[in-house]
Amino acid sequence: MKVIFSTKNKFAGYAAAVLILSQAFSIQAFAATHIFASKLITSEDSKTQSDKTVIVEDNKIIKIVDGKDTGGDDDTFIDLTGATLMPGLMDMHVHLSFQNEGPASYMKRFTSNEADYAIASVDYAAKTLMAGFTTVRNLGDMKNETVALRKSIDSGVSIGPRIFTSAKSIATTGGHADPTNGQSADLMGNPGPRDGVINGVAQARQAVRQRYKDGADLIKITATGGVLSVAKSGQNPQFMTDELDAIVQTAKDYGMTVAVHAHGKEGMKRAILAGVDSIEHGTYMDREIIKLMRKNDVYYVPTILAGNFVAEKAKIDGYFPDIVRPKAAAIGPLIQKTFARAHENGVLIAFGTDSGVSAHGNNAQEFALMVEAGMSEMDAIRSATINTAKLLKIDKELGTVTVGKLADLVAVKGDPLDDISLLEKVDFVMKDGTVFKNTMAVSSGE
Repeated sequence: MKVIFSTKNKFAGYAAAVLILSQAFSIQAFAATHIFASKLITSEDSKTQSDKTVIVEDNKIIKIVDGKDTGGDDDTFIDLTGATLMPGLMDMHVHLSFQNEGPASYMKRFTSNEADYAIASVDYAAKTLMAGFTTVRNLGDMKNETVALRKSIDSGVSIGPRIFTSAKSIATTGGHADPTNGQSADLMGNPGPRDGVINGVAQARQAVRQRYKDGADLIKITATGGVLSVAKSGQNPQFMTDELDAIVQTAKDYGMTVAVHAHGKEGMKRAILAGVDSIEHGTYMDREIIKLMRKNDVYYVPTILAGNFVAEKAKIDGYFPDIVRPKAAAIGPLIQKTFARAHENGVLIAFGTDSGVSAHGNNAQEFALMVEAGMSEMDAIRSATINTAKLLKIDKELGTVTVGKLADLVAVKGDPLDDISLLEKVDFVMKDGTVFKNTMAVSSGE
């Protein structure tokens, strides 16, 4: 369309141009994507709806209507007959720049550079999105590479989920997430707050502020020993109470939540009393810890998949270093039982896998393990949608299929409430209003 401006009346010309542009914009604004599904799980409640069309404009859900609404001539119609549509899934514990490969994994910190981790993360992020996980919380990387990954995805350069990253985790000297554990004295040096290693209140505050400066979205601390670190204990407390208080207080000043790796009871107790937002793994959680978590509205992120994975690999000679193998054998098998107790006693559950320990893209295998341990299929789905959105404090924008919220949607053939393992093969993925995957039929309204 050609626009002619009059030099005799510049204001008339301007008005005409505005009118034409506004008309063009109006036509574009009405172009929408109509997504029909035989079943709809909104996650607003525990009900399933039948034969619904979700209408998306730009990146938001604008309407949900009964029946099959194909839209107008300029609209796109996506037919998901026979499928169940639901909110985009969220994983609250991933490591997008790492994937366990047995003995070789322990050599990578000596042979890999920042760029190597960053490039690997692009591949792992794409696999995660294609598996139906449109939002993740990345809890620990090597050299802040997931900050760069988040920027690359947000700008459209790379494909992947929406990322909330802690960047480098915070540990104490010799603790889980001290990057120099197991190295010779000549190599280990004396890592400090910039490297995510602290001792004392002042360094605790400095480490949080450094994460903020580095571009992290939240803080992740390792309050107890861990399974895969080259250190003897997998459950001893590794922060003093004043250090935890300093971390949490400083994080809150910067509007950041705090996620806590913890296996042992004492480390969990100290962290919960300090005011953290979530406990990851939580292996040796007991009645006292469950009561504290409920009282303080602390979320539990189970990571059953990682526990099962390391327990199985511990049976293989040479897969883990000798100092790691007994921890993996002892701690790994317990997490599913801990999850069952926590769920039965009303602890808030947010879905998380620790993917990177197990393979990226297999995140949805966690659902079957949760159901096996006693959680209903619907509650498992809600743990990965509305619960995770609440933990991230983004439930006003995401977590349910609701008019006005961002259009993050996934679908599977069949009904995952009959067979939760269907979520391990997602057929349709929309993130922020853009379709990234659709193995079902698409037709246009034109």
